[in-house]
Amino acid sequence: MDFQRFKTLIEDFLDVIPEEFMTGLQGVHVFEPAKRDPNNPRLVRLGEYTDPGPDSVLDHRVHLGRHVAIYYGSFLEVARYNPEFDWEFQAWDTLTHELQHHNESKAGEITLIEWDRRALEAFRRNRSIEPWWGEGS
Repeated sequence: MDFQRFKTLIEDFLDVIPEEFMTGLQGVHVFEPAKRDPNNPRLVRLGEYTDPGPDSVLDHRVHLGRHVAIYYGSFLEVARYNPEFDWEFQAWDTLTHELQHHNESKAGEITLIEWDRRALEAFRRNRSIEPWWGEGS
């Protein structure tokens, strides 16, 4: 799947997401490069959610609002290792995963953050030489 088709797929998915799940979200962005985990270059992030973050000492926010990022290059890399990779399923799963982070963040919940943390710990214990991919937090 090329970048433009992937971007259109995400846009089509956004058209069917109920507005209440998007409230307070400044944007969903599709980026062409892969996103590598800064602590483990074998791990690519398919998507990630950023929220305003904690108040700083100057009472400003760390980020400029609530955003979802989807990384086409990460999907492309995963697809190279899996000939049966289902682009549509994984794109939908990643988008809704990041939107769940958004809605949990607004509600002060950390359930999905904890799930992501446990998945990352399982990856670290595995120590596989095969590349592994996952969603961001």
